[in-house]
Amino acid sequence: MATLKAQHLAKSYKSRQVVRDVSLSIESGQIVGLLGPNGAGKTTCFYMIVGLVQADQGRVLIDDLDVSHQPMHGRAKAGIGYLPQEASIFRKLSVADNIMAILETRKELDKAGRRQELESLLQEFHISHIRDNLGMSLSGGERRRVEIARALATAPKFILLDEPFAGVDPISVGDIKQIIHHLKAKGIGVLITDHNVRETLDICETAYIVNDGQLIAEGDSAAILANDLVKEVYLGHEFRL
Repeated sequence: MATLKAQHLAKSYKSRQVVRDVSLSIESGQIVGLLGPNGAGKTTCFYMIVGLVQADQGRVLIDDLDVSHQPMHGRAKAGIGYLPQEASIFRKLSVADNIMAILETRKELDKAGRRQELESLLQEFHISHIRDNLGMSLSGGERRRVEIARALATAPKFILLDEPFAGVDPISVGDIKQIIHHLKAKGIGVLITDHNVRETLDICETAYIVNDGQLIAEGDSAAILANDLVKEVYLGHEFRL
């Protein structure tokens, strides 16, 4: 059992403070949402956890390991996987080679071990039948599956999903939700930030709501939906799951 914690994160750009004193935590096998209006600071919070943005104040820890000053690749080695919103696969490589490119960074695996891990990931994400297809030929749903398989190739304890529901059709949204539940079943902690509030709240056990750079609410979907301030600044009074 591991815990990913962000403690008292703060970030300013010039004279504007975009994040102030935000704390959150994710346990192994827990699905957590980080949500808020556009410009609220949630993306900056997310990027500070993954290592794309350096926090001015606060800490990011995996259990007792402080990774606050580690670059992205250092955090990845410590157990933080990341799936960006933009397409991140190599368009001119096959599905199998896309995954193998990440497995090559696993120095603890020999050639046979990497090959075994590749076959396992292809089967686990039901992409064996497209193993030889080039990245540029994949549908949105197929690409997301390959990207998540690639993220898992680093054997993360946690995976941070940036807009996982963006740019995919309704069938693929259901597919991605199944994959997220699968990650949970494997004991991986999942942090999601997405503009698709309905799908994110539907799948999360806990959600954190950020507005004007501050945490204004946290809890399960029922608690979030019942929160008057969240209704006022974010969801509106007519929102239903």
